[in-house]
Amino acid sequence: MRIGVVGAGILGLAVARELTARGAEVTVLDKEDQVGTHQTGHNSGVVHAGIYYQPGSLKARLCRDGVALLREYCAEHKLPYEEVGKLVIASNRSELAGMQRIAARAVENGVPGIAVLDALGLREIEPHAVGVGAVYSPHTAIADFPAIARSLAASLDVRLEQPVRAIRETASGVEVLAGRTRFAFDRLVSCAGLGTDRVAAMAGQPGEVRIVPFRGEYLRLTGAAKGLVRGLIYPVPDPRYPFLGVHLTKRIDGEVLVGPNAVMALALEGYSWSKVSFRDLRGIAAWPGTRRMAVQHWRTGLREVYGSLAKRTFLKAARRYVPSLTKEDLARTEGGVRAQAVARDGSLLDDFAIDTHGPIVLVRNAPSPAATSSLAIARHIVDAIL
Repeated sequence: MRIGVVGAGILGLAVARELTARGAEVTVLDKEDQVGTHQTGHNSGVVHAGIYYQPGSLKARLCRDGVALLREYCAEHKLPYEEVGKLVIASNRSELAGMQRIAARAVENGVPGIAVLDALGLREIEPHAVGVGAVYSPHTAIADFPAIARSLAASLDVRLEQPVRAIRETASGVEVLAGRTRFAFDRLVSCAGLGTDRVAAMAGQPGEVRIVPFRGEYLRLTGAAKGLVRGLIYPVPDPRYPFLGVHLTKRIDGEVLVGPNAVMALALEGYSWSKVSFRDLRGIAAWPGTRRMAVQHWRTGLREVYGSLAKRTFLKAARRYVPSLTKEDLARTEGGVRAQAVARDGSLLDDFAIDTHGPIVLVRNAPSPAATSSLAIARHIVDAIL
């Protein structure tokens, strides 16, 4: 069986690897000149343990399965993987109830080693952090997702600089025009991330959600300030949003990130304020869900825009947990863009969303923890189509 995969991010490559392992002939198509260019190459590198997600959801199940598979893959291929631990800190007493809900959800999801700590207990884990309590996940890890993507790609037929231009179902499967080459496949799997809507439209399956790009901007700690954070320090998240809020994240390269915020980008690949695509904006604005989302959350949106322009907003958020930080400890660094699916009613999809239409599989929503879950998502998809 010949199967095409659109998208050479970590998820598309994981799907291709799983298909190949089961005997399919697989070709991966991507418009960029290297693998893992977008969400895979622009994230914090956290291997999420599964503490946040709704029990019984795809995210909850596939995250836990994905952690085990990813840890095993990194060990087999000698790729870095380090369990640094995560604290989800309640900064004041009003957040304690939310913290306890996170702890209960983590236990229900089968996350190992979960502990609820008081103010003194959390300082034993992170001596420079403060709060009234915390949930501790000792097995939350960090990894190098771009390196994992390159490792996955090494044994696959990956065709780079081959943008998909047309898709047509045929009597025997799917025909794809990529670059100037026509490919004939029995099945097609789209893991196109920020390009999801364009691929879906070419396939004649626009669906009931659309991708709205949210840019996540980061600062990094400089000099001796990097020593103030041992692992991962997160806030108690706002349950209204699928974003986790500004946090402090140790990376596999030793850097420590502060962020991200969540600002609606001005292009699907809008990694900065200067990157504007009127074509993308027209498509985003035309979706009724975008307008309804804006009406519901305009105050939060304005706060995020202000925070994007003012370094002191990041500093204030970080000092809630590490009060010894100063403005001089922070420097700008690159961020990323999250491909967030938004429904017609303006709600932001929280769970993974995967649709099948005849010979075409469309991954509609695969934000964090998709990198963590990638090998498990791949098994889930391949189980359904083979």
